[in-house]
Amino acid sequence: MTGQPTTAGDEGRGTTAPRPGAAIGRPLLPVLPGQPGRPDVFTFGETMVALRGSGPLRLGGTMNVSVAGAESNVAIGLARLGHHVHWAGAVGDDEAGQLVLRTLRAEGVEISGSATDPGAPTGLLLFEPRLPEVTRVHYYRAGSAGSRLTAEVIRRAFSAAPPRVLHLTGITPALSPTARSAARCALQLAREHGSLVCLDVNFRARLWTAEEATEILREWIPAVDVLIASDDELPLCLPGGGGGEGPPLALPPQEVVADDAAATVATQAGLLLDQGVGEIVVKLGAAGATASTRSGSLHRPAKTVRAVDAVGAGDAFVAGYLSALLDGEGPAGRLERAVTTGAFAVASPGDWEGAPTRSELGMLGAPPGTVVR
Repeated sequence: MTGQPTTAGDEGRGTTAPRPGAAIGRPLLPVLPGQPGRPDVFTFGETMVALRGSGPLRLGGTMNVSVAGAESNVAIGLARLGHHVHWAGAVGDDEAGQLVLRTLRAEGVEISGSATDPGAPTGLLLFEPRLPEVTRVHYYRAGSAGSRLTAEVIRRAFSAAPPRVLHLTGITPALSPTARSAARCALQLAREHGSLVCLDVNFRARLWTAEEATEILREWIPAVDVLIASDDELPLCLPGGGGGEGPPLALPPQEVVADDAAATVATQAGLLLDQGVGEIVVKLGAAGATASTRSGSLHRPAKTVRAVDAVGAGDAFVAGYLSALLDGEGPAGRLERAVTTGAFAVASPGDWEGAPTRSELGMLGAPPGTVVR
């Protein structure tokens, strides 16, 4: 399938209204039952060739070649856990694009909805480990095939087999007007087909400003069932939170505690529940994660592992959370699987390479030195 680049701008604006009959603070909608041929999850975005250096790039050295992209990381994580996942995106008509498609296909991810753009290259991502705990990332994605993803590509892929869950990130709309239109198209299709919508904010300051992100995220919030964000990303989802148009929502004075980050997160989550989101999941890094619904909030600490590479941990967390949601687990089970898959990512090099299979989920509880025979 070939996706031709277009110049469409805001096609589909205004299509992200809440589902008909949705009430403010609606409960999390049930995931549609599995059906033959219907994927558990549909996701899309830009996946790039990733080069990982052994040290400062200016000194040269060796580099490992792989692929990386937030949405495809989630897709691989879910596929390893036994779920049927459909990924759509655009790659260049080049060897790098073939590596992206080959990798996803090898990991069991459905790629029939992907597009090849002969007029643009596949994007490039360079990882530069600078300190044991600090990695610099360099993007070469301006004008890439992935940034030219169109709404028509998404419409064809989604409509061919409507999913139980649509997974979006805040990265795709930041790439270009056409990619933003593609995301809006997906939200409209999810509403039409009754798919649950999961949005991982995944704010990238190198791609767009906080003000731009706030404008789009605020538009999408009424259509979101599960919102996933880090604690510093959560304000971007509130009206005025990132400096967008319109006045900011005022926090209730009695709930503002200057030195209590947990209280601030809880208050912001409550405001988003009032905006219509069914569930808010906040990633807290080494402090674990929380999930908030109309029934209350729940916290799970992070799993203790030897940290090797934190890149991709957030995507692994999302994969674990959606996996448990698809399995019918409650908030406690969803958080438990999410912090487990996140820990696997932290304990392994690469964006997705360390993602566990379902049979491996219990390995974190094994004592040090355990040999699995």
